[in-house]
Amino acid sequence: MRVFRGYSRSVPSPVVLAIGNFDGVHLGHAALVRQLAEAAARLQLAPTVLTFEPHPREFFSPASAPARLTLLREKLELLAESGAEQAMICPFNAAFAALSADDFIEQVLVRGLKVKHLIIGDDFRFGSGRTGDFALLRLAGERLGFTVEAMQSVTINGERVSSSGVRRALASGDMEHAALLLGRPYIIDGSVRHGEKIGRQLGFATANIRIRHNPLPMTGVFAVEVSGLGDKPRPGVANLGIRPTLGGTRPLLEVHLFDFDRDIYGTHISVRFVHKLRNEQRFSNFDALKAQIAADAAAARAFFKL
Repeated sequence: MRVFRGYSRSVPSPVVLAIGNFDGVHLGHAALVRQLAEAAARLQLAPTVLTFEPHPREFFSPASAPARLTLLREKLELLAESGAEQAMICPFNAAFAALSADDFIEQVLVRGLKVKHLIIGDDFRFGSGRTGDFALLRLAGERLGFTVEAMQSVTINGERVSSSGVRRALASGDMEHAALLLGRPYIIDGSVRHGEKIGRQLGFATANIRIRHNPLPMTGVFAVEVSGLGDKPRPGVANLGIRPTLGGTRPLLEVHLFDFDRDIYGTHISVRFVHKLRNEQRFSNFDALKAQIAADAAAARAFFKL
């Protein structure tokens, strides 16, 4: 995927464009990008997405912003898998937030992206005060030389697929429902780093991944599948949280892989959370923690029928 940062310099050639935050890249986002790719193929232009960093709600109300489902790298990888070939990342700062709807159209869409066809979700609003909408875009397109289409929401069993719906499912521990809305299990990517080797002391060596999601969309102990270590995903058990028994304060993802003994420090892996086993909790001592980890591993093995 070709990535452009900011809109001060225009892209090399006109594009077909979809706009959104795309947090989680759920089934609704994937359908939008597929529609984008189809339109781009008809017009023989590059299918391009416009997204924002940080999320607008993180800019306007950082204390109450929702948990991110995907970091920027993860989001771009998933958008590319869905069919996007280019992405423009607009820095969402005070200057960008102050752009009027008309200025957004002229400076970002027309000058920056040379848009020829635009696809938006049915709830998309833009510009200072969120005054821009589909009707304004359509009128501007008639004047400035681009066409616009809106995509209706995707629903599953009567539920509108949304990032907030995925967050609710993750927070409640319903990994199966989150996977239904995402079209895949929830995934966190990262590089394996050296830890304190406490897992080895407890009899369960772990691959440690430093987590940059803040706040976390969920915590707890999970049955997981890990990709990036061979041709097929490997099953395991993982703890996502701060490790209260060990006095942790920063989020960490610790993954114990079943029947696996290899040095994988520095390897980039993808952890798929397929089933929640329990909430994270504090134990009174190491022996209690060790016993619970053994029980968690056994429960995960039983889930995978190993």
